[in-house]
Amino acid sequence: MGSKDLGYQILKNEYLKFLKKRESKGTKLIDKIDKLNKFYLPVCSWIYSVYSKDYKQKIIGLSGGQGTGKSTVTEILRFILEKKYNLNICVFSIDDFYKTKAERKKMSKKVHSLFYTRGVPGTHDVDLLEKTLKNLKKKKFKKVLIPKFDKSIDNRCQKSKWTKVTKPPSIIIFEGWCVGAKFQKDSKIKKSLNSLEKLHDANMKWRKKVNNELKYRYSKLFKKIDKLIYLKVPKFDYIFKWRLLQEKKLKLRSKNKGVMSYSEIKKFIMFYERISKQMIKDCSKISDLTVFLDEKHRSKKMQFFK
Repeated sequence: MGSKDLGYQILKNEYLKFLKKRESKGTKLIDKIDKLNKFYLPVCSWIYSVYSKDYKQKIIGLSGGQGTGKSTVTEILRFILEKKYNLNICVFSIDDFYKTKAERKKMSKKVHSLFYTRGVPGTHDVDLLEKTLKNLKKKKFKKVLIPKFDKSIDNRCQKSKWTKVTKPPSIIIFEGWCVGAKFQKDSKIKKSLNSLEKLHDANMKWRKKVNNELKYRYSKLFKKIDKLIYLKVPKFDYIFKWRLLQEKKLKLRSKNKGVMSYSEIKKFIMFYERISKQMIKDCSKISDLTVFLDEKHRSKKMQFFK
């Protein structure tokens, strides 16, 4: 057995141990070795090739609809990049930068009632996000605190629970459902997509504000991303199905605290529908690499666009 084979066997065994620790009852991961060989290792090799061109810090975006497995994918990419390539990796989600419940309540009164619900552009603290990225990039690096959001209480965690980054990261993996999304033309937002838009946004005030956030503030933020990976669902319906599974996992972890019902999830997904559907259509325009998922959540194929 050659040194390369030995290195692969060690990584494979550590990868399987890593996954076992993260599996919970009823959420067993499938096709582990196949995913390692056909997805995780090639993607990590590509990320490393991007970084090794100049060995300067890179921001890798990772996006996809709710329930596509962004958090799991991110954890495994981090694990392999640290183990195989010996890199310092910093990972965070756009979800952790949601505005506090009090801030969203204020926005719902001042701008539109729908902004009380977290999710769409406008409900994130973009200033804090940009400041965090700036601090992570500083040459004279000091400890950086990254916020944490607790979905079970729909609010930001106390500062004592924030993630501490003590070393300058070689690679930042920035994940989130709308990361890399593009704004729509005004003519496209006129027609309501669902009952939420029809009943609660007849004057299009919410839609216009969300679209303008994407056009200006979020566009500027997403330009900081060096490469974007997009996890593409077979069709939008699967976002709802897989979001239900996500809620079941949350139920196990949080003991029913803050867990949504079937009808609540159905309504919640409507907030995400417009941008999610546009991202599915735009995958070749917004991403450098798209991973096509099948109906069973498996990585069917990968395609590079840039």
